Amino acid sequence: MRIVFTAKGDSWDSKIDERFGRMDMLVLFNEEDNSFEAIKIDTEQMEHGAGLQTAQKVLALNPDVIITGNGAGNKALDILKRSTVKMYIGAGGMTLKESYEAYKNKQLNLQF
Repeated sequence: MRIVFTAKGDSWDSKIDERFGRMDMLVLFNEEDNSFEAIKIDTEQMEHGAGLQTAQKVLALNPDVIITGNGAGNKALDILKRSTVKMYIGAGGMTLKESYEAYKNKQLNLQF
């Protein structure tokens, strides 16, 4: 299973970034080999379309699951819903490790 987190840093102790479109980083965790990859996202300077471009970057990583805080906006949701990825929300305030454990324990909300 490939899981993408919206993150404020590049470690398990980093906090979840509640913003989908304007997150600081994407963190890809592969459960099969326990690999962990942090990818800096440069959307802060964009006036429009950040969520849409972020959604495209996420899908390019071919994840099974996205874990985030508040979820994606409407345009990004349209793109994401056309894929097989599942988005879980409600991880705001948690670290990546805490949000992963909450996901495994079915404590996050499935947005789609």
